[in-house]
Amino acid sequence: MMKTVKYTLSILLFGILISCGGGGDDDNPDPVIITPPDAATLVFPENNTECLEGTNISDTESSVTFLWNPSDHTDSYIVNLRNLDTNTSQTLNASTNELEIILLRGTPYSWTVTSKANDTDDTAESDLWKFYNAGPAVENYAPFPADVEFPTMGASINAGNTTLTWTGSDLDNDIVTYDIYIDESNPPTTLLGNTSSNGIAFDAVSGKVYYWKVVTNDTAGNTSTSEIFQFKVN
Repeated sequence: MMKTVKYTLSILLFGILISCGGGGDDDNPDPVIITPPDAATLVFPENNTECLEGTNISDTESSVTFLWNPSDHTDSYIVNLRNLDTNTSQTLNASTNELEIILLRGTPYSWTVTSKANDTDDTAESDLWKFYNAGPAVENYAPFPADVEFPTMGASINAGNTTLTWTGSDLDNDIVTYDIYIDESNPPTTLLGNTSSNGIAFDAVSGKVYYWKVVTNDTAGNTSTSEIFQFKVN
């Protein structure tokens, strides 16, 4: 009888030990949810305007403070700046929602901000804005380079008649026409046509890869040339 009692007590004690100390490692821990960063909202320099603020450093350079609204779930930012005259780009890191940058005076630029977070490789991109950094007095500004709408860079489209489309902008609002160049080689040199609208018809041949660009003309004789865009035809 005593042996039975001792055996029963041993089982009870073993069960208590398991219940108290057996839950050490959880084989199914709750997943860690990482929220990707949100896109920043640009503030200054404003879109499609002349930037008159800043500090002139020399006859050719000025310092401008770029501003954007802080984005949620973000630890740092990258400012992506492009000189639209030379089509050259630079990226600059920022730990806050502003960054002072030295710019060429009398030069058009575009910019975006990329939001980054420490715990994820996901990023978020702001809208793209363009502005003209003020320089010596200018009577008439050259247009901003046109932005493609269709086909987008690297797109695949169906063969047959299609319409190439783009958007143009100018501080003086005096754009008159666009010259569209397209070829199977890069850079394109064949003039598809001249138009005052933001689209032009094109007969796309199956299996071909095309390169195209837009030259924007204003009333003062100023011009600007877009990037070269590429698309393929199914």
